[in-house]
Amino acid sequence: MLLQTNANINIDDIKINFDSSGLWVLNIAIAIIMFGVALAITVDDFKRLFKNPKIVFVGVFSQFILLPALTFIAILIIKPHSSFALGMMMIAACPGGNVSNFFSKMAGGNAALSVSLTAFATLICIVMTPFNLQFWGSLYEPTNQILKTVSLNPFDLFKLVSLILGIPLIAGMLINYYHTKMASKIEKVLKPLSMLVFIALIFIAFSQNLDVFVNHIHHVLFLVIFHNIFAYILGFFTAKSFKLDKKDCKTIAIETGIQNGGLGLLLIFGFFEGLGGMALLAAFWGIWDVFSGMILATYWGRNSLKETK
Repeated sequence: MLLQTNANINIDDIKINFDSSGLWVLNIAIAIIMFGVALAITVDDFKRLFKNPKIVFVGVFSQFILLPALTFIAILIIKPHSSFALGMMMIAACPGGNVSNFFSKMAGGNAALSVSLTAFATLICIVMTPFNLQFWGSLYEPTNQILKTVSLNPFDLFKLVSLILGIPLIAGMLINYYHTKMASKIEKVLKPLSMLVFIALIFIAFSQNLDVFVNHIHHVLFLVIFHNIFAYILGFFTAKSFKLDKKDCKTIAIETGIQNGGLGLLLIFGFFEGLGGMALLAAFWGIWDVFSGMILATYWGRNSLKETK
């Protein structure tokens, strides 16, 4: 089997230092980020999407159907350690990360589409994230064995995702609807501030687990980078195959490639007791996709400027 860990190391015995207080901070940070994004979302964003149902279909198809399915196929070929495989399935089952809106704008993509897809993906992920994790995880025997050992109640998963993403989304949209000027003022401060707090939280967690990363990061380095680049390519060419324009292709590539690693990590600690392999992979994903997204958005943004000139 490829990419197996050293037989003398039980990767799932690795403990990432992330206590209950840290988990609460991550909970709150993700909810605040979603609330900050939602302050800029209106009902018109959803109307705009449904006026062009093809874009909705392509975005959902790429992110919630193709990515989990092709991740499953990749796992069958690569045959990583079982908890790494389940970590990949977890990441593929999560909705797009909230930084995708920032990167889409930076890349010269369709920023309005990015915000609209984030909102729509947040709503359907309440059902699709638990479904994809349970469905694909149960089809692969090594990951199915892990699922049997944990009390993964899809309804509890549904409740947690609703609390962290669904309620902040609805609250932010309601404030924007009834108090537009106030929402705009709060959003200008809250969105960049919450992103800085989230990134700081990731790097604090990284610094507290430096020994774990130094000693074990090589186990997930290839998997995370491959999975992330694969997701960008999948999103871009899926959109291109449906004859969407270049701006929309960039946006769907970023929406598919920037997955909510923070949510994945939260679910891993909430339902899998911080299972070593899963937590290591999701933690590195949370760092890596911010880095890769910045590089890709910068590259595409510069090309857009050249094309404009």
